[in-house]
Amino acid sequence: MTPAEAARAADERRKIELDVSGAEWQYAPGEEEGVQIAFVDGYIAMRNGAEPDGPALVFTPAEWRAFVLGARDGEFDLESQENQEQRGNR
Repeated sequence: MTPAEAARAADERRKIELDVSGAEWQYAPGEEEGVQIAFVDGYIAMRNGAEPDGPALVFTPAEWRAFVLGARDGEFDLESQENQEQRGNR
């Protein structure tokens, strides 16, 4: 295993063990039941505010940055996905 692979494996183990029970969750004003995020031990956790006792997705800083940049670029927009599917059917 290369040093980079070992570092990635260690990050994955830490993510699995991350305790978010005492996290300070943040959300958009007036959107308590929407998406919530928390910064915990160098990781970013995201959960559904409508189900605060449900699971949280945990991201490394690099994963979070990729997600945010993709969202800014419209990568996850439904309209964009529909257009891509239509182009694929041609």
